[in-house]
Parts: sequence; C-alpha cells; structure tokens
Amino acid sequence: MTETVHGGCQCGRVRYAVEIADDEAYLCHCRMCQRATGGVSIAFKGVPVTAVTWESEPDWYRSSPIAHRPFCRECGTPLGFAFLDGANMDLTVGSFDHPYRFRPVHHYAIESIHEAWVDTHGLPRIRTEENPNVVKRWMDAVGKLPD
Repeated sequence: MTETVHGGCQCGRVRYAVEIADDEAYLCHCRMCQRATGGVSIAFKGVPVTAVTWESEPDWYRSSPIAHRPFCRECGTPLGFAFLDGANMDLTVGSFDHPYRFRPVHHYAIESIHEAWVDTHGLPRIRTEENPNVVKRWMDAVGKLPD
C-alpha cells in the first residue's frame, strides 16, 4: 500500500508530493554527496521518478557526468539525487515535511564514511531552548522558537 507524503525546501518555493511504499531510507557517505550538502553524509529516501510530483519545480544542477540534483535556487536546500538515465531517484529525508517517520536501513559508499560521526549516542545533547543566545535571537526576530 502506498501513501502520499509531502516535502520541500526551507523557504517553501519548491514543494513536492511523492507516493511511498515504506519508511526505509539510507545514509550516503560518498564524496559527491558530502560536497553537495556540506555534510559528512546525507539521508536519502529512494523512490521511483514517476512517484514524484513537483508542485513547484526545483532547479537542477549536473553534479557529475552521470547524475543531477534538484535544489532550490532561493534558499539552497538540497532536495535529492538522480542518475541522468535512471527510473529511480533519491529525495533528501530532511526535506520531507515529516522526516521522523523514516529509518535508515543501510549505509552506502562506506569507503568515505566518517566513522566518528556515525555513532554519536555518547555525546552530550543540548536542546535549542537551552541555548540563551539562540533563544534571544529567535524571540527578537519572530517571537517564538522554530518548529
């Protein structure tokens, strides 16, 4: 059984709806994704290209000779990855309206994995509202903390 879920960029200019069959996702650690996102890895949900409906079109850039990536030119949000000749594509888990439902089922491109960033459960955890500098900035700017 499939379900329609939604997502988009940070500023809201680019929106999509996608039919998904499960909550499985994965972490890509390849150098291309590290450079494209500025992170040590990226969480992706693989979907058929035909399952995605762009409610407002993203911009695309050719990230390599074999692939391109959708993004928002206004806010810079990376939205996914697709081979030029592929029937499937990946959407960034963080771009979904409700990303918490997805769970990682494997790592990809482990030749460039940053092991120290994979298992961080022992690190101290700090909530946004525990940082007075950030709280003050949000309260001064919009009167509330972000969702």
